[in-house]
Amino acid sequence: MLFMFTNENYQKVRKTCTTILVGKKASIDGSTMIARNEDGGEEPNPQRFVIITPDQQPRHYQSSLNALSLDLPDNPLQYSSTPDASSNDGIWAAGGINSANVAMTATETSTTNPQILALDPFVEDGLGEADITTLVLPYIYSARAGVERLGALLEEFGTYESNGIAFSDQDEVWYFETIGGHHWAAIKIPDDAYVIAPNRFNIDSFDLAAEDTLYSADLKTFVTDNNLNPDTNAFNLRHIFGSSSDKDIRYNNPRAWYVQKYLTPEIKQLPEDQDLPFINHSQRKISPADIKYLLSSHYQNTPYDPYEDAVEANKYRSIGLNRNQEVHILQLRPLSIPALVAVHWLAYGPNPFNELVPFYASVTDTPLPYRDTSADFSTDDVYWLVRIIAVIGDSNYALYHDMIEQFAMETLTACLKLRNESDQAIIQTAGANSDQILADTNTAMAALYLKNTRHLLNKMVKLASAKMKLHFNLND
Repeated sequence: MLFMFTNENYQKVRKTCTTILVGKKASIDGSTMIARNEDGGEEPNPQRFVIITPDQQPRHYQSSLNALSLDLPDNPLQYSSTPDASSNDGIWAAGGINSANVAMTATETSTTNPQILALDPFVEDGLGEADITTLVLPYIYSARAGVERLGALLEEFGTYESNGIAFSDQDEVWYFETIGGHHWAAIKIPDDAYVIAPNRFNIDSFDLAAEDTLYSADLKTFVTDNNLNPDTNAFNLRHIFGSSSDKDIRYNNPRAWYVQKYLTPEIKQLPEDQDLPFINHSQRKISPADIKYLLSSHYQNTPYDPYEDAVEANKYRSIGLNRNQEVHILQLRPLSIPALVAVHWLAYGPNPFNELVPFYASVTDTPLPYRDTSADFSTDDVYWLVRIIAVIGDSNYALYHDMIEQFAMETLTACLKLRNESDQAIIQTAGANSDQILADTNTAMAALYLKNTRHLLNKMVKLASAKMKLHFNLND
């Protein structure tokens, strides 16, 4: 995420995320998974979980942030999304899964170097993160089609920021990166591979002739005519279009290093390496729990953990942090009953203090505690309850960690039990009455999470009260 706008002025407030992608042969059950932390500023930015039905999708789109205006197709699909609770600055739908079982997450703020921006400047009235999901997800029937639609929009309208976007269906995962104002490139992730994408230009080696790459029509001539390639015998998009800065060393590279260290420990790398690979292979199958652990990471079990009393603590920007607003894993399972394919895993941040819920996406509405999040503090909303837990938990992580970990394990176990029972009920009836079963299960999981969250908060407040500095013991 890159820009937010207020009135007529661009307010450059960097919003930064972390993305993980998993091909179907790299996952534990044959699913494709695209996941992202949606991060914001230091203050909370409340999020909602909603289903956009075809009648709710606009036929004409007018950006809330600039003069971008365009007509939209007349046949939108239904889709899930996690927009901001306040729509004053636009929709910011973040990511979701449509009724054709195609998923999209947008966006991962990336980098474009000054040489590129001098040749293809940003477009003030172009499209950006606030718009992209709404303009693309309701109209695509495959991951590849998502790349093609977004690429066409980008070439026509331009963009005001640098972003990475991921698409998936049951078979394929694609990663798309914008280049300057109008150029772009995308690559299909190998089925047996995973990707970790922090806030930099991420795609490295790129074969213009491969079937698994797509790009703007003049990308090759743009590079050659302007002498942009620094490599003698390679076509590396990160080297051509990206950055290699001191900020990358502290802010971006360590996140990629930690994820690769966890999933591919046999490869020895350093946190500050500038050329950490884009495409990676894990020595074991990757589960949603692995992704959640990594997107909650604060470099635990290393010298860089902010919760440890070490010289190098806080040296690098961690993955799980106070700016996490929500995290989603968009999972498309290899099942034959369409209603069971799409799982929109969701948690409101900060991630070290929450747990994901595996919501079914093939529904027409979402549970109240996740759907109607207030823009202002409310103890009725899951978002705000997690914020309270995070504020208390962060004050003494060692004291509360076991309590929070137990909450997460018990909550996930109960939600998975509900989900598995519903899966079997629908499979046994070949999809009959699936709509009601899916809706009821989502409601039950949300109620369970709300109940367990309040119970956790109750325990934490009691423990914190006993540990207050403002106390005095007198035996009388």
